[in-house]
Amino acid sequence: MLSSLLTRRCFAVLALSALAAGAHAETPQGTVIAIGGALKPDNAAIWQRVVDAAGGPGARIAVFATASGNPQRAAAQIVEPLTRHGARPEVIPVAPGLTGVDLHAALNDPVLIEKVRSSGGVFFSGGGQELIVNTLQPKGEPTEMLKAIWAVYRRGGVVAGTSAGAAIMSRTMFRDAADGIAVLQGRIREGREWGRGLGFVESELFVDQHFLKRGRIGRILPLMQARGLKLGLGVEEDSAAVLRGSQVEVIGARGVLLVDLGEASSDDKLGAFNIRNVKLSYLDRGDRHDLATGRSTPSEQKLAGSKVDPRAADFEPRFQAEPFFIDMLADNVIVRAMTQLIDSPHAELRGIAFKGKPGPQDPQPDLGFEFRLHKAAESLAWSGADGAGDYTLLGLRLDVQPVQIRRPFYAPLSASR
Repeated sequence: MLSSLLTRRCFAVLALSALAAGAHAETPQGTVIAIGGALKPDNAAIWQRVVDAAGGPGARIAVFATASGNPQRAAAQIVEPLTRHGARPEVIPVAPGLTGVDLHAALNDPVLIEKVRSSGGVFFSGGGQELIVNTLQPKGEPTEMLKAIWAVYRRGGVVAGTSAGAAIMSRTMFRDAADGIAVLQGRIREGREWGRGLGFVESELFVDQHFLKRGRIGRILPLMQARGLKLGLGVEEDSAAVLRGSQVEVIGARGVLLVDLGEASSDDKLGAFNIRNVKLSYLDRGDRHDLATGRSTPSEQKLAGSKVDPRAADFEPRFQAEPFFIDMLADNVIVRAMTQLIDSPHAELRGIAFKGKPGPQDPQPDLGFEFRLHKAAESLAWSGADGAGDYTLLGLRLDVQPVQIRRPFYAPLSASR
């Protein structure tokens, strides 16, 4: 009898295991391709990846120029390279900027909805990301058109987007926050600077675009801290982060800044934004990252090049200078500073960010921020074998502290008598 009972229990365990395996097999297996904007028509690595993720040659891809002020032109700029790389793109006329089109009717057109649902992929243009969310998810409620897009993703298709089309990928997104200093100073209003995205990536992951070109490290940190987001992907222009499950791959012209607030802290007594121990890594094209394990893997080209380990006995630093960066939010400065630090004998580098010419209505004209980059025990880098000077940078740390800016910074010398 005992043997029979044990046998029944074993079968029950096996049955539960089979059910669990079946449930796991039904987990969505779609791909997200978040493109940092300014995508060039000849960037074959990105365009081809979108086509391949949608099913390869002949794949049907629904194109949404919803975010654009000129949807016809934006759609044409997407259709041409997708077609050239073997896809069969079709423009879905769902955009507030389209003239002569009934937006409500298009959103609810069963023919258009079925075209989207049966596609292998969806591509969102750049423009104003709030237009995408307000159109497809008004007042937080998904339209039938958005449900069709989700069906593509859950079936294993690709949801890709450039610029505004990348911003919508996370649950929280920037809406209109062009002034990074203002965000650092505390201007983070729901419905203005930030709002709800469409949430195709996991809940604690945040995606920002045009990241290095526009110095957006200054705006991503306050929003992530305020919203309790632990991991951010700042995608550079003409580059993309390809996300499938827990895996992230970087493709395109440049790379992605990985912003990790998992061990970060702040001091509420300072009365202004501050943060310590932010972990920064720059992943160059070809690099990979596992969101589940936190492990980054440089590309084969980098691994074949030079490993930069500041703790190694044979470390020979490439840079000797200890620069001070006068504008940490300028074009690509954050990665340039990380590169200079990791491949130098110095333990830290500093810079500042502030408004050079505050407006008359600026409530805090003299509030600036010091950025302190420093090495940690796990800080490493790789530079490529081709000698191009591109680096993969892992595990550097960043502290940001508020400072008072004194004006004027300088004055002309008086002639000596």
